[in-house]
Amino acid sequence: MFIYFRDLSFNNLTGPLPRFPSKIFNIVGNPSICPTGSEPPCHGITLMPMSMTLNTSETALPSGRRKSHNFALALSSSIGCIGMLILGFGLFLWMRQRKKQQKFFDVKDGHHEEISLGNLKRFQLRELQIATNNFSSKNLLGKGGFGNVYKGYLLDGTAVAVKRLKDGSAIGGERQFQTEVEMISLAVHRNLLRLYGFCMTATEKLLVYPYMSNGSVASRLKAKPVLDWVTRKQIALGAARGLLYLHEQCDPKIIHRDVKAANILLDDYCEAVVGDFGLAKLLDHQDSHVTTAVRGTVGHIAPEYLSTGQSSEKTDVFGFGVLLLELTTGQTALEFGKAANQKGAMLDWVKKLHQEKRLDLLIDKDLKSHCDLIELEEMVQVALLCTQYLPSYRPKMSEVVRMLEGDGLVERWEASQRAEASKNKSQELILSERYSDLTNDSLLLIQAIELSGPR
Repeated sequence: MFIYFRDLSFNNLTGPLPRFPSKIFNIVGNPSICPTGSEPPCHGITLMPMSMTLNTSETALPSGRRKSHNFALALSSSIGCIGMLILGFGLFLWMRQRKKQQKFFDVKDGHHEEISLGNLKRFQLRELQIATNNFSSKNLLGKGGFGNVYKGYLLDGTAVAVKRLKDGSAIGGERQFQTEVEMISLAVHRNLLRLYGFCMTATEKLLVYPYMSNGSVASRLKAKPVLDWVTRKQIALGAARGLLYLHEQCDPKIIHRDVKAANILLDDYCEAVVGDFGLAKLLDHQDSHVTTAVRGTVGHIAPEYLSTGQSSEKTDVFGFGVLLLELTTGQTALEFGKAANQKGAMLDWVKKLHQEKRLDLLIDKDLKSHCDLIELEEMVQVALLCTQYLPSYRPKMSEVVRMLEGDGLVERWEASQRAEASKNKSQELILSERYSDLTNDSLLLIQAIELSGPR
């Protein structure tokens, strides 16, 4: 039988301390007892401890060491408790964040293979139907080749723009849709339209964006008050920076393929925000697996894209050049083409006025005299550089941004003019040689006719 505590106090015990089957015992009041039994006769020794702890292999710890041992135990226990609290709090935050994180899955995939989309919110279809009053025509903000856009208000009062994509039930589009949405969600820049969230069902695909209070550049060019020249320059620079991010700073690279005034939106401060990027590729895959289908707007489509169906970042540069002309003239390329009753007339007209140094006829009439003609010519030069026929001659968007900021335009324009002059000279030489050959052939023909005539 093992006794944990034994009290032997005040019993006038002497001699060596016996071994008892107990861990702790009290020996106070027994001044003649020896602590371990290994000492010589210990009569007269006064012992101070009130209690002792027995161990079959160790002697009792001295008071100082026992205190240090207890302190170490208390300290380690405290550190362990604090560590457990921190670990528990961290686990709680992780679980909370994971719960907030939305998951995106293919509606036709039975195993629901999930792709994480960060902070994008997944909206329920019913939620967006309520927000837009069941996609009422009264809430229609605009129509495009990729779908209609509706204004709506979420339950918390947040104003949003809901893009309802066409062909939402197209076979094979779900995986491409999730890939494109994930790509768009990763492209974050102050001059790119931010994606709030999405909704996907078997028949619907919707994207939710923040509402842009000043609408598109196309709509503001027709509205009052008129956009002043300084604001138009800021819009051009902001749109260029957004495209620069898509082309050269975003991974993977994104080609817009429909750069125009209607796809450049304006926030509360009229700062340019590029919208609809990445959707051209998405819709091409939904409509057909043929990747050469041309998407875009008449007057903005680069010639190589129109003829071959092959797009690159230089097709966006071409569209941006036309956008600069829209900002300058106050007319869209399509409107000007209809007025002139021919396609591509805007570029021809601008080139002609620039050669004749009559750019004052180019400026938007609503601006009247509130425009710097030197800055006007610089913007027109950038536009003409961007809309050159050969893609290799067009600048990159990084170069366009620098030129709009006033760096490198003079050198680039002079180099372009020298190349144009050299090309014209080569064409004249070729025409001259052809004319010379034709003349010689005509003389031979005449001689042949004369020889074959009557003698």
